[in-house]
Amino acid sequence: MAVRDVLKMGDPRLLQPASPVDKFGTRDLEELLQDMRDTMHALNGAGLAAPQIGVGLQVVIFEVQRNPRYPDAEEVPYTELINPVLTPVGEAMEEGWEGCLSVPGMRGLVPRFQRLRYRGFDPKGNAIERDVTGFHSRVVQHECDHLMGILYPMRIRDLRNFGFTEVLFPDLEVMDE
Repeated sequence: MAVRDVLKMGDPRLLQPASPVDKFGTRDLEELLQDMRDTMHALNGAGLAAPQIGVGLQVVIFEVQRNPRYPDAEEVPYTELINPVLTPVGEAMEEGWEGCLSVPGMRGLVPRFQRLRYRGFDPKGNAIERDVTGFHSRVVQHECDHLMGILYPMRIRDLRNFGFTEVLFPDLEVMDE
């Protein structure tokens, strides 16, 4: 299909809550997901939310397999998640470095729940439910924040832990995010 332009922080569309998907198994939904896959893979993203490409629907995808933007992250299986509902499992939080295709070239230290249960649907309307930890949990929370109009810098507790990737991690060789 196509690699789409990713909206950048400052675009008001990124701050709008997304609407639930009400029709599964459609050509439009499959084309959206294909464009999201193409875009995420072309930019070495760990995930992508539909609002990041200007589509205000509750659709996220994520996957991590030897990603140069996250060289130490464990693998996360490719997932297409529609109309997600997140439930923290416990209250334990941890801070970790995040970047975002909509906030290119920057990273920030963001608190997230360590354990998470997520539910939602696949493109055909079949239920998905998983309990996850670690980077998988972080990626899901990050992508689902986009569906509520939240970008990761809004969650940073101390802005001294927010800056340009090349300055914070000079030895990390990555594409411009």
